[in-house]
Amino acid sequence: MRAAAVEYRDSYGVATDLSVADEPPQRVRWSVPWRLAASAATAVALVVGATLIRASALAPGDPVELPTPVPATAGSSATGFAAPASPLSTDAAQLVIHVVGAVARPGVVRLRPGARVQDAIEAAGGAADDANLAAVNLARPVTDGEQLVVPGPGQAAPPSAPPSPGSAGARLDLNAAALADLDALPGIGPVLAQRILDRRQQHRFTSVDELGEVSGIGPTLLERLRPMVRV
Repeated sequence: MRAAAVEYRDSYGVATDLSVADEPPQRVRWSVPWRLAASAATAVALVVGATLIRASALAPGDPVELPTPVPATAGSSATGFAAPASPLSTDAAQLVIHVVGAVARPGVVRLRPGARVQDAIEAAGGAADDANLAAVNLARPVTDGEQLVVPGPGQAAPPSAPPSPGSAGARLDLNAAALADLDALPGIGPVLAQRILDRRQQHRFTSVDELGEVSGIGPTLLERLRPMVRV
């Protein structure tokens, strides 16, 4: 073995111990302290946990249905969404009364059908302290379009009478009346007034009793209108 080494040195000028080449290479063992390994595992766990929490927070929830915007109108709110309809949103479903005299807030009030004089006075803010309520029939039903006068001290209530369209004492011709004239009749309103016009376009009225053929005009309303209309 040494002779081979001498021969290799003489040829290449570098001495090589061939006996070393025959030995197997030694393995290098890596040793990591357990505290360092525990710290690394903890850091990895924290990173994974934070990632999972962020992913769950950004996950999309259930869709929310928004109301459909509509163009703002006289009966709509300022936000552009449709406002809920009032139970007394049409003139046909309410009574319009003009309350004057000894009340807190004189003016036009709107009441439900079948309301009484007492209801009209309360809608006008109540009677004044000096109102002569003894001269008023608080239990009387009010009619659409009437003027209710609440007398003051020492005054008597004027006789109540339903409003009469046109000149005083004149009856309304059902075959010639305009929509506004029919609308002014107590208990009619624009809806029933239009129905009366539609009925007249089909067949002219030959008697006041034929008003009962119009949908929405019952026997009670017909008797109320009889003194105020004619054909």
